[in-house]
Amino acid sequence: MFEHKKEPLLPRRKYVRRVARHGLFAFVIIGVSLGIGIEGYHVLEGLSWIDSTVNAAMILGGMGPVNTLHTTAGKLFASFYALFSGIVFLVAVGVLLAPAFHRFLHKFHMESGR
Repeated sequence: MFEHKKEPLLPRRKYVRRVARHGLFAFVIIGVSLGIGIEGYHVLEGLSWIDSTVNAAMILGGMGPVNTLHTTAGKLFASFYALFSGIVFLVAVGVLLAPAFHRFLHKFHMESGR
């Protein structure tokens, strides 16, 4: 996926394309995760679609739920979804930062002559 340290640095245009692809992939990861949350709140807690969207987005964003949960299934779902959301956040940040981090290390290795 990334060039080897012995290969030349990727041209800026290709690098920007790589960053855009990684950004799109992170966006898809977050979108799928948001969809899981929306569906879970709607089915398990009986919230409307818009309330489900708000709750899922707030948990995925790290803020916490908006509506009070009434069912055991809804509370269990919210617990697991919150843990899942934390991992999704870390994965999305990693996907977004990977091209920049790789470019930095690649340039560092080129300058050090290793």
